[in-house]
Amino acid sequence: MPPDGITIARKSPELRGASERCADATYAAAPTEATTRGETDTERELEQEKEVPADEREVMLPNGGGEVEEKQLETRLYGRRFAVLAVFSLYSLVNAFQWIQYSIIANVFTQYYGVTNDKVDWLSIVYMVAYVPLIFPATWLLDRKGLRLTSLLGAGLNCAGAWLKCASVSPELFGVTVTAQVICSVAQVFILGLPSRIASVWFGPREVSTACATAVLGNQLGTAIGFLLPPVLVPNTPDDVELTGHNISIMFYGTAAVSTVLFILTVIVIKDRPSLPPSQAQAVLPESLTEDYSYRQSIVNLVKNKAFVLLLVSYGIMTGSFYSVSTLLNQMIMSCYENQELNAGRIGLTLVVAGMVGSILCGLWLDHTKTYKMTTLIVYGLSFLGMVVFTFTLDLDNIYLVFFTAGVLGFFMTGYLPLGFEFGVEITYPESEGTSSGLLNAFAQIFGIIFTLIQGKLTTDYKPLAGNLFLCAWIFLGILLTALIKSELKRHNVNMGLDSNHLQAIPTECPGDCPSETKSNGVKLEHSISFSPETSL
Repeated sequence: MPPDGITIARKSPELRGASERCADATYAAAPTEATTRGETDTERELEQEKEVPADEREVMLPNGGGEVEEKQLETRLYGRRFAVLAVFSLYSLVNAFQWIQYSIIANVFTQYYGVTNDKVDWLSIVYMVAYVPLIFPATWLLDRKGLRLTSLLGAGLNCAGAWLKCASVSPELFGVTVTAQVICSVAQVFILGLPSRIASVWFGPREVSTACATAVLGNQLGTAIGFLLPPVLVPNTPDDVELTGHNISIMFYGTAAVSTVLFILTVIVIKDRPSLPPSQAQAVLPESLTEDYSYRQSIVNLVKNKAFVLLLVSYGIMTGSFYSVSTLLNQMIMSCYENQELNAGRIGLTLVVAGMVGSILCGLWLDHTKTYKMTTLIVYGLSFLGMVVFTFTLDLDNIYLVFFTAGVLGFFMTGYLPLGFEFGVEITYPESEGTSSGLLNAFAQIFGIIFTLIQGKLTTDYKPLAGNLFLCAWIFLGILLTALIKSELKRHNVNMGLDSNHLQAIPTECPGDCPSETKSNGVKLEHSISFSPETSL
């Protein structure tokens, strides 16, 4: 038998013809031959395994005639992966820009459309509201139809919403701009869950966390530009409604033009997956879903994963807090510093740009160390400290101090976002990355809605201090929940061969033939040893 005990068998042509509806191979833990031999044979084989150098261990693929030949599962990295990542990051950027472009100049839009602050706040909150019910059909579509169609829907709807906004530039057409923002919010549903999917199916194990962080960074950069450009493009001119409308038109038409170019690039560049997988973790998964795959069962599997449920809540608290602070930043700054619209935007820019740096550094750190839980817990704790400092320095009549504290807060709070994505994929492998990311984002939107409404009410009725203390209490709870998460790096272990050594694919008529406890939605990956806990390389 092979030195490492790996035997990956494929069906004979007769079996394959009888079960074309199933994947070529179904992966399950099967006892190795050693467990069926006598004690003497077992000892002899163990001695033989010790004599084989580690670098000679290979995966065995039996041929149709039953003879075995040594062959590593073939993987390859394609240069196209960088183009896919760049195009996705750019149209995600535009979508995030459209999310925050109203809130950061809320006082301008309230005057132009003749509405109250809470109406403008809802132009941001609608992104969160739309996400929650639509994430389930969106992740089902991603699992069933693939990355390309999902990307086209995200980029296409983003483009359509941007052009509809161009038709809403008139004081009596607030309803049209709301409709356009709803379309953009639906586009977001097909965008936010893709970073971990793109990273997993296109990038190698040594770059997957950095790739995910870069994909998330695109969305963060869009938020940063959304803080910076609207106050510059649409200055506050309350005495000249026509000039305000002209300035809004420039912003809307520019956004629509860029969205159109990115939609065309999406059509040209983005594919479902490369011809060969980039990693062993992807290689052992079937290229397409088997017929007995159940999206509902995938959700059930995730909900039964206690570590993932804890991550859901803690990720929702942190990301929801970031959404709330971003939405209400203009109101908080204007409450403490009069006539500081430009600086409010610049503070928001500082918040997000610092977070972008944090995201990239966290991604690089994870690729190097794989210490997911430790890194997540440390970043969460530092985010709490940053929020406390920001809360108690906001009203000290020193705008430059606010720039600094917002930068520190953003570095850790926004830097946490890709950590949550990648940690979720690790502890839920081999479940779909799109499903785990979708659920994480859904909880983030739910908490974002709740936090924005409550913090907005506290900020309006009392002071920003009350609303910020409310967030501090919740972030502290998130630290406690993160500490309870049990870290099992399942995807990393497969990539490193810690568990693939004990994988054996056995031919069956259908994945459904196996007991339910030994399969994961049509992909049997039962292991004969438990996953090793988080380790530092």
